[in-house]
Amino acid sequence: MATRGLYFEELLGDQIYYTDRRTITEADHINFTTSFGFFEPLFMDQAYVEKETPYRRRIVPGALTFSVSEGLTILSGILHGTGIAFLGVEMNVLKPVFIGDTITVEIEIIEKRETKKTDRGIVTFFHRVKNQDNLFVMEYKVKRMMRRKP
Repeated sequence: MATRGLYFEELLGDQIYYTDRRTITEADHINFTTSFGFFEPLFMDQAYVEKETPYRRRIVPGALTFSVSEGLTILSGILHGTGIAFLGVEMNVLKPVFIGDTITVEIEIIEKRETKKTDRGIVTFFHRVKNQDNLFVMEYKVKRMMRRKP
């Protein structure tokens, strides 16, 4: 039997959903930065980071943290077969994420609204991304179009 995500009606505001954890590796960092042109010294040059920033090691781009967080969300299964569309995001980066950090995502439903079409609704989720030290490193609101129960 295939896993099914949660329908619009099943997404409850009084519940927090949790994803698995994932470590961001050197390979993730290199593949992402080189594939998409993130050739900033902050991401690529250890000597620069040590001399010119308050960090002791290279950080990963916020876009990579967001991408891994969304991947963890998809892997959680709550959107599987029930998510219709990604409609937008508002994001805050709270702390740097470093190569070797392990992140997880807490997902809360903060708003739901009906649409004119009876087979779908709009859900606003609030994602809190935290690292292995339980420090929040990113938070974002994301709107998704979700299927209603048939």
